[in-house]
Amino acid sequence: MGLLSNMMGSLNSIFGVALTLVSSLTQQQTNGKSLWGTLQAPTFPLFLSSNPLIGGFPWGLLTADGSNPYTQAPITGVTRNYDFTVQRGMIAPDGYQKSVILINGQFPGPIIEANWGDTIVVTIHNQITGPEEGTSFHWHGLLQKATPYMDGVPSVQQCPIPPGSSFTYSFQADLYGSSWYHSHYSAQYAGGLLGPMIIHGPSNAKYDIDLGPVFLTDYYHQEYFDILKTATAPLQSGGNPAPLSDNNLINGKGNFDCSTVDPGDTTKCTNNAGVAKFQFTTGKTHRLRLINAGAEALQRFSIDGHTMTVIANDFVPVKPYKTTVVTLGIGQRTDVLVTANQGSSTSSFWMRSNISTICSLAKQPNALAAIYYDRADTSKTPTSTAWNVPDPGTCANDDLSITEPYYTITPNAPTTTTTMEINFFINSTGNFLWTLDGTSFRANYNNPLLLLANVGKLDFPDIWNVKNFGSNSTVRVIINNNSPAAHPMHLHGHNMQVLHEGPGQWDGTITRASNPQRRDVQQIRVGGHMVFQYDTDNPGVWPFHCHIAWHVSSGLYANMMERPLDIKNVLTIPTILSQTCTQWALYTANKVVNQIDSGL
Repeated sequence: MGLLSNMMGSLNSIFGVALTLVSSLTQQQTNGKSLWGTLQAPTFPLFLSSNPLIGGFPWGLLTADGSNPYTQAPITGVTRNYDFTVQRGMIAPDGYQKSVILINGQFPGPIIEANWGDTIVVTIHNQITGPEEGTSFHWHGLLQKATPYMDGVPSVQQCPIPPGSSFTYSFQADLYGSSWYHSHYSAQYAGGLLGPMIIHGPSNAKYDIDLGPVFLTDYYHQEYFDILKTATAPLQSGGNPAPLSDNNLINGKGNFDCSTVDPGDTTKCTNNAGVAKFQFTTGKTHRLRLINAGAEALQRFSIDGHTMTVIANDFVPVKPYKTTVVTLGIGQRTDVLVTANQGSSTSSFWMRSNISTICSLAKQPNALAAIYYDRADTSKTPTSTAWNVPDPGTCANDDLSITEPYYTITPNAPTTTTTMEINFFINSTGNFLWTLDGTSFRANYNNPLLLLANVGKLDFPDIWNVKNFGSNSTVRVIINNNSPAAHPMHLHGHNMQVLHEGPGQWDGTITRASNPQRRDVQQIRVGGHMVFQYDTDNPGVWPFHCHIAWHVSSGLYANMMERPLDIKNVLTIPTILSQTCTQWALYTANKVVNQIDSGL
């Protein structure tokens, strides 16, 4: 059966006999101080207006099709300041109450919004207690050119922020489009530490209303660290490297059937917690910024009765094309345009995001949100029917042949080519570990690689899995997936030029060699391959890893070192990085950090 078809029969199990969408819990109870998923959530302008306008826009005369985003980013001189306090709280996003880690009391977290070329400054206050944990934040997809120490990965660019301490990140909004930020400390973001990021920039398609982020997240009722305990335990003692999610949420909201919880947990669970709601204006075209911010699941997104126009993948505008289903692996974003022209002004429709049960592991895979045209009764349940689009089961993104970047960049001839294999093994203590190029990574929080390279230390333990590409100007990487799972592979510091993806071994073919797809996360199917390359125009140490939380926690990770001589001789690292390492060293001298996974 297609995962986007025949869905109406499941509504009774999701909503019981309810005929309205009146929630049994308040927004404060389900999502804290967050407004995401409500009709009070903000919409977004074409740009933030506090900049002086040059040529009508903050980015001047730069355009989506005529300006190279990697070499022509503007410098606006404007700084956007944010202050985030990170601490534990109790919420029930789907009716099941649990302890999570919140940002300013919100799940999902608050918006970071800027114009292309602005400087973003974010101060993180680590107030995680009961128990205490370190943390760090990654600004997913931004290049961090000139600021590779602000990428936010502990053991790579920084030491963790100790409990009770603060750290200020400062970096340029050097690409534009839709993304998210999240903790990169262990699998901590699966416990709630994530939020949306919108960078306004040139447009490649016309629309009327920007409805902002649509977070798609598989959801687990266990706390993330308890899941890690099981995922990293020896198999013979009950270890399970493939945990099942309990639910699937849209903008942090969803319903759960409380009759399915363990008898001892019934007091924690409330039926009909409420689903996310969106407002469409009749006849207008709306921009939706789809973000797969989950821990494991491949998502298939659709809107009943409506065709979507894809205009961007990750931070890369693409030539628009139409589809009824968008497939997103963890960390991927797709911007779509949807016109409200499929009924009267009183119409309502279901938005759906379904976890591919062929490719992922879920107890309740189907998420719903309600879309209301401007005169619809927002307390009533939509009765629309899903598209009949069966899951192809390839665990792949849209075909590369139809995803063409709006700005053309032809790949350079590679100066080095490397082949890596994704695989796994059971170690001597019975633990399941993933490997990339034969190594299962493990972090050392007290010795960040970038800081070591900055003082000329380049002799690293094998378990840090450092790939030193020296002075090579263009790196081509061939990945063969010989493991039993698909993987969304994410490269920091670059948009990958994805030359090819498919089943089996690469035959040397390049898809649209004059202008291949670019993005920062690419799905690789089971038994398949992906081939990508990037120009080494960004000296630093850049993580390359599977974005499934439980996979990177079990070692599916490598460090791509770029131009080490420039790291040593050109890069000046702010003293806040060494100060944070001193704070972390003092903290760990008196506290045992329970690092049971890779650390990332």
